[in-house]
Amino acid sequence: MLQIAPDRFQPVPGSQPAAPGLLVSQVASSIRDIGRDAWNACYPGQVEDFDCLLAIEQAGIEGFTWRYITVLADDRVVAAMPAFLCPYSLDTTLEAGSIRRTIHRIKQIFPGFLTLKLACLGSPCTETGVAGFHPDVPDYLRAVLFARLLDAFEAHAATEGCSLIGAKDIAGQTAPELVALLSERGYAAIGGLPTAWLDIDFDSIDAYMARLSGGTRKDMRRKLKSFGDVRVEIRTDFGDLLPRVMELYANTRDRSEWQFEELTAEYFSGILNHMKGRSFCCFYFVGDRLLAANLLVHNEETLIDKFFCMDGEEGRPYNLYFLSWFTNLRYCLDRGLNRYQSGQAYYENKVRLGSKLTPNSMFFRHRNRLVQAVLRLVSPLFSADEASGQRQ
Repeated sequence: MLQIAPDRFQPVPGSQPAAPGLLVSQVASSIRDIGRDAWNACYPGQVEDFDCLLAIEQAGIEGFTWRYITVLADDRVVAAMPAFLCPYSLDTTLEAGSIRRTIHRIKQIFPGFLTLKLACLGSPCTETGVAGFHPDVPDYLRAVLFARLLDAFEAHAATEGCSLIGAKDIAGQTAPELVALLSERGYAAIGGLPTAWLDIDFDSIDAYMARLSGGTRKDMRRKLKSFGDVRVEIRTDFGDLLPRVMELYANTRDRSEWQFEELTAEYFSGILNHMKGRSFCCFYFVGDRLLAANLLVHNEETLIDKFFCMDGEEGRPYNLYFLSWFTNLRYCLDRGLNRYQSGQAYYENKVRLGSKLTPNSMFFRHRNRLVQAVLRLVSPLFSADEASGQRQ
């Protein structure tokens, strides 16, 4: 572990005096070095907790190196956040069009064009970038602890030779202190992919349907007739279906508008293995042929759709995306869950089906001020907030 020089709590101007406590910032290369209890104590109620991050770490996702930043007070972890290092192509979120085609042609000649070594807070495989704080930390000290966490992260990024430093999918509405500090330190913000969610504040599918518009309700009733042709199985392991699931994943990924990480078979199986009792996969068969699979994780309150993959040609006539939506709502109702978080991308139908969107932002800062000024100027071209992806 990289250890930063210790310090003591400093009071926030205008706040109550801070309690004394020795602060030490650390950067770990495996979440195992921190421990499940210590990590989860900073993320109470978080679905994507230690076990989820461990599954991601062990999935062998090409091009990514994992880091875990913590701040300790008197040897107790009081603040934490995951991070990753990777080569990052600036055109990852660029919309399809002439500019993207031109960049693609240049990259065929110069593969490293517009690719920088990135150190980024957050995870490429979780819904949002969340800084965790121990419940004993008072609100007025969170900004102080996040500043120390950011100090350690930036110092580590420099030792790793990362020219671009970032923070992924920060929900400003829930973490204003993070946004304020990143802005003060010169990070530029661009729109990220919003998070779609639906409160399960209805007691039946009929009550839910009654809230939809007349046109949507009629369309859904027509689509749901496909349940007569489709067999749905909910399993907590993939068994011999994993190779077919990876075919469906590759098919879905090839249809997406933009791509970042490429998931592995170890990722899918690892989520189910590490999050036993809190994860499952829905399989959608027509006859004996598997046409779609939906990986989900949950706790006692929230169900998160991690990935829906489908055979685009054979699956679409059976309205499998919409069948998965209603299957997931029924799962929430049957188990008393109060929120369905349907992930990022493909927002048009999610909003039509009643979801709300929480905006996320990506923050970035280049170590070279001149390059940072240029990136600020062109950053609207790379905003991902309008990207819809391909989920159907």
